[in-house]
Amino acid sequence: MASTAAGKQRIPKVAKVKNKAPAEVQITAEQLLREAKERELELLPPPPKQKITDQEELNDYKLKKRKGFEDNIRKNRTVISNWIKYAQWEESLKEIQRARSIYERALDVDHRNITLWLKYAEMEMKSRQVNHARNIWDRAITILPRVNQFWYKYTYMEEMLGNVAGCRQVFERWMEWEPEEQAWHSYINFELRYKEVDKARTIYERYILIRDFLDSCELVIVHPEVKNWIKYARFEERHGYIAHSRKVYERAVEFFGEEHVDENLFVAFARFEETQKEFERVRVIYKYALDRIPKHQAQELFKNYTMFEKKFGDRRGIEDVIVSKRRFQYEEEVKANPHNYDAWFDYLRLVESDADADTVREVYERAIANVPPIQEKRHWRRYIYLWINYALYEELETKDPERTRQVYQACLELIPHKKFTFAKIWLLFAQFEIRQKNLPGARKIMGTAIGKCAKNKLLKGYIELELQLREFDRCRKLYEKYLEFSPENCTTWIKFAELETILGDIERARAIFELAISQPRLDMPEVLWKSYIDFEIEQEEFENTRNLYKRLLQRTQHVKVWISYAKFELSVDGPDRLQRCRQIFEEANKSMRSCEEKEERLMLLESWRDFEKEFGSDGTRERVRKLLPEKVKKRRKLTAEDGSDAGWEEYYDYIFPEDAANQPNLKLLAMAKMWKRQQAKDDDDGERSPEKPPTAEEESSGSSEEPETPDKQPEDESERNAGTETEKIYDDRDDDDSSSSDSDEGDGEKKRSRSREEDKD
Repeated sequence: MASTAAGKQRIPKVAKVKNKAPAEVQITAEQLLREAKERELELLPPPPKQKITDQEELNDYKLKKRKGFEDNIRKNRTVISNWIKYAQWEESLKEIQRARSIYERALDVDHRNITLWLKYAEMEMKSRQVNHARNIWDRAITILPRVNQFWYKYTYMEEMLGNVAGCRQVFERWMEWEPEEQAWHSYINFELRYKEVDKARTIYERYILIRDFLDSCELVIVHPEVKNWIKYARFEERHGYIAHSRKVYERAVEFFGEEHVDENLFVAFARFEETQKEFERVRVIYKYALDRIPKHQAQELFKNYTMFEKKFGDRRGIEDVIVSKRRFQYEEEVKANPHNYDAWFDYLRLVESDADADTVREVYERAIANVPPIQEKRHWRRYIYLWINYALYEELETKDPERTRQVYQACLELIPHKKFTFAKIWLLFAQFEIRQKNLPGARKIMGTAIGKCAKNKLLKGYIELELQLREFDRCRKLYEKYLEFSPENCTTWIKFAELETILGDIERARAIFELAISQPRLDMPEVLWKSYIDFEIEQEEFENTRNLYKRLLQRTQHVKVWISYAKFELSVDGPDRLQRCRQIFEEANKSMRSCEEKEERLMLLESWRDFEKEFGSDGTRERVRKLLPEKVKKRRKLTAEDGSDAGWEEYYDYIFPEDAANQPNLKLLAMAKMWKRQQAKDDDDGERSPEKPPTAEEESSGSSEEPETPDKQPEDESERNAGTETEKIYDDRDDDDSSSSDSDEGDGEKKRSRSREEDKD
């Protein structure tokens, strides 16, 4: 039993977790690490310090350290940091020979490592081994000549040792490799520190240009940038060699030529001359540069030129600067888009205000040479004004009539008259010839224009021209031509008739009007008829005017014609003028009963009402008042484009008494509503006095004192408002059903409350 019990392994009981919800405060890995660091759980104690007491212990320590360094090097020879640490440790022990040997071994591994060479040379310089350091620098610049750090260190060491000749020799070896700009500046500053200005000038010359005479005297460019030329010139200026400095600037301008000009060079050159008080030279330099540098590259140049003129120039000089700047801007715009006529207009306006005639003509010729590529009038509208401005400039500014005539003729030859034309050009040309007292030439121009491309504007302009010259026979002929060209133009007929009226030929004017109204097609017939009627009224031919109104009413039944006819009869003095006017209103009302436009019929009745209000009697006023319509609000069903139901909308309609008499449904509806109101009134009276029934007198008095409602008959409402319109609400859905349902309701509480609400509404 014991063995059996011993052979069994007891399984520990696992505690059951009752609450498996997460803890309120969660512990993260970051928090665990931070707490471990704060409590210094992993902090190991430092190794014990070893004190060396004799030479033997020192040798053992050195042997141990060297063995460790050698093992590290043996593991990975390419890690240069191990070599440098090893050499620096030997250097700290003053074992220079051993350190030198380590550096040499490291250079055999990687001779292109810059840090290794620098540490090696620094060690030799610290130990004051100058020749060894020179040897190392020579080897470094021979193997890696493009590493500028070696050259800088080498020259600095030689200069610190006072070996100026040796330092210059190192610089010369360096310059043979044509290094970057800073190297040349270091060489120049070295020579200047020892007052060798001539040698510094020679270095600048080599710096900018090097001549190789060994092969073929070929010019080798080292650093020909503009900034280097400017530095060279400032060097000469700083040392007092003004002529040399100016010569450098001139050589720079010549060297770069016109293809590679730079504004900074000219700005520096101008500032140099400004310091020398050579203001005319400065102005010449700026103008020379502005003529050759594109506008977008000369912003700084313009700015400096403007400042110079403000300081040393006069008003004319400042204006020249501004004009030249804007001229360059416009030149760039027209070069970018030659068909940008707005830019040409601005450019020409600028040139006209400042330049001479030849320059202006040249710009105009350049502008008009940009003919629109498409023969469509909308593309030519802006272009044609270039020709107009050109001609006006030649006529008004240069006073050259012959050249102006040539400009107009060239413009007219250029326009494709078969597709479109510009009446303005023809008219301006003709007016120019009249100003030159060449009347036959002007008429010939206008005749050519009408023959090539007749237009309304051309014919109108020609007629106005002859009117100003008082050539009325020619005007008649032109009007006849005009009407043959455009017989539907009512304005032309009216103007022709007005001309004959002014000339006193009334019968001719009347005949023109008769011809006009007999035309089958007119653009504004109402204006023509009105002019004809006004003409007859002015001539006091009232019978003719009445006949005209009757003829016009045979063609149209417009309400304004009837009202105008009535007003005309009212304006004619006579004993029966009121009767005639009233008769016209009656005829108009009869004729417009079938009119669908109820607003026009209402307008007629309102005009008739105003007439009767001023000139009529009580009987006539009452008669017109009874003809006024009732304004009702209705609803109608809307249908969308796809045929679906779009809801209902409210609209106003007018119900005329004459029309209502012919519609029995409206009468039935009115009678039903009257009965409904009567029932509601009786119920209200019964509730107010239940013990005593009302007598007949009280009933009559109660009915007479009944308050008016919006649904009352039009006759009662019109008595109160003197013919004003009343408003009702109708529903077009089913008038008959609603009226019948109202009449069938009982006498209960619902009926009485509903009738009260309707009376309140």
